[in-house]
Amino acid sequence: MSPAHQVDVVVLGLGAGGEHVAIKLARAGLSVVGVERDLVGGECPFWGCTPSKLMIRGAHVLAEARHVDELAGYAHVEPDLGPTARRIREANHDWTDDGHSGPLEEAGVRLVRGRGRLDGPGRVLVETPAGPEAYVATRGVVLATGTEADAPPVPGLAGTPYWTNREVVHATTAPARLGVLGGGPIGAELAQAFARFGSAVTLLEAGPRILGPEEPEASAAVAAAFIREGIDVRTGVEVERVEHDGGTFRLHLPGADLPGEVVEVDELLVATGRRPNLEGIGLETVGLDPAAGRVPVDERLRAGERLWAVGDVTGEGTFTHVAKYQAVGVVADVLGRDVRPADYRGLTRVTFTDPEVGAVGLTEEQAREAGVEVRVGRADVPRSSRGWMHGPGNEGVVKVLEDAARGVLVGGTVVAPYGGEVMGLLSTAVHAEVPVEVLRGMHFPFPTFQRAIETALRDLDR
Repeated sequence: MSPAHQVDVVVLGLGAGGEHVAIKLARAGLSVVGVERDLVGGECPFWGCTPSKLMIRGAHVLAEARHVDELAGYAHVEPDLGPTARRIREANHDWTDDGHSGPLEEAGVRLVRGRGRLDGPGRVLVETPAGPEAYVATRGVVLATGTEADAPPVPGLAGTPYWTNREVVHATTAPARLGVLGGGPIGAELAQAFARFGSAVTLLEAGPRILGPEEPEASAAVAAAFIREGIDVRTGVEVERVEHDGGTFRLHLPGADLPGEVVEVDELLVATGRRPNLEGIGLETVGLDPAAGRVPVDERLRAGERLWAVGDVTGEGTFTHVAKYQAVGVVADVLGRDVRPADYRGLTRVTFTDPEVGAVGLTEEQAREAGVEVRVGRADVPRSSRGWMHGPGNEGVVKVLEDAARGVLVGGTVVAPYGGEVMGLLSTAVHAEVPVEVLRGMHFPFPTFQRAIETALRDLDR
């Protein structure tokens, strides 16, 4: 191995957070090395946010077209995944990363493609196709290695050609029958999208409800919408084993006394969770536990001596917007600037089902577990002015949580068409701790979905 190269900063992983850190530090005049074993840009543009939302957009158009007979005339709908598949390829340049690697290198980042690992404070070793390289980072290292799809230990599953979020976005046709393991955001979003493109979808969730971490009202509203659309939603179901023969998956479900049911599907999407990419990156060389499941950071995103971490590996939320939020703090800290302490009280999240689930802060269960004296307000979206006018597809609910002792909101959920956009008001209210009485004194434009928030705020008094 050649002698170690001395640089200012090494960024290990160039997804959303690492990419932002590397570019900003290089533009600030530091010598920066960015290490990436896969595509620069990470999961979001190639296998996550962008392709899945393009697929959801196409599916949404199909659903709206099917409402024409109820609202505006007559329409005949022939679903075809082809146009969406082409849009996905165009958006990510057929899974090439020039659109991300180019700006990095133009900013002055030295891009090293290979598998990197820590080798003590400020030291990184990289296995590249041309051989090993070593770097000493005088200012430090930024960990941004992200997560990858995790599959449950179901007998027979390993070795079958199941889909994860990576394979599913390469689909050019919708399978006749699709099985989905996991009713979290990824499983729920794609189950509905493929159902709208014509697949007969069976959604299997081991927990008691889909979208388990969200409010029960949100889970119920989305599940009801799924069932109305013909999706076979099954909760509290553990798959005993999987078989694959030719083009068919057979999912064996347990039975009480008799042999259980066998669900046959043509394709199987496994969306049961994600695991952080922490194995083999040398955490033990800097005093961190590789088995901890996350890299704990302080309010300045510091994880150790000359070490920062951003994104999924910090355990603060597997969201692109969290990674970019943290990246801003890391850049400021590395450059010695004032850093606004990381604050996750107003953490937002959106599940892009139809209806969308937009949420911020705590759920009711989390708030009560934290000892908050909670007052709850609700409003039914279909009964709101905009909801009634919207007609078919207006399922949803607004739920707000008030800390009764302080008179501020600590959480809120909007399940509605465009729920992720509507809940922006609640995001500001939770983050800035706007008094509930101030919110009640606002003008809520008529007729909007947002007015359901006003109704939910009034409901806090009941």
